[in-house]
Amino acid sequence: MTLLSKPFVFARHAQSEYNAAFRIGGFTDSPLSEKGIQQAQQAAPILNAIGWSAVITSTLQRTQQTAFHAVPEHAILPYEQLKERNWGDLEGCPIEQQLAYEITPPNGESWHDFETRVISTLNTILSEHDWPLIIAHSGVYRVLNNVINGTPYCPRIGNVTPISFAPSQDENGWTISPFKGNFV
Repeated sequence: MTLLSKPFVFARHAQSEYNAAFRIGGFTDSPLSEKGIQQAQQAAPILNAIGWSAVITSTLQRTQQTAFHAVPEHAILPYEQLKERNWGDLEGCPIEQQLAYEITPPNGESWHDFETRVISTLNTILSEHDWPLIIAHSGVYRVLNNVINGTPYCPRIGNVTPISFAPSQDENGWTISPFKGNFV
């Protein structure tokens, strides 16, 4: 699969209650923790300074609450297909029980199915919006890393840490850098 070559900014949601408890969240609709609300509010000066063409989230409340606090001036467009991977029977379990990405969790979603739905949705979003801010999940970031760099294994993206993705002439076709309030 390939990603449409258009710029965007990606941010993982702020800390959820499941994150704070070191639990696998996946499809579980865990709200933001108090710390998560503070993280989202602290990101507002950088994220709210841009006139985004769209602010996109998943349909899970942790992404929508992050957008509500980080970019309160913008309407939110939720996409069901940007939800985190469905970890099946592992939902709510301690994070240490998470399996390698290539292994399908019992009653859960395969990596291939997860990657296919995420990239298909991102390509739809990128075809419709010029400079979107996409607030989603660490799994979505891992899908991006896999498609661009060939592996889902990368450092976990921080809560509300905006990352700029810009098409480039680099070896992998992208410049990926911390977003500081303007585009590369």
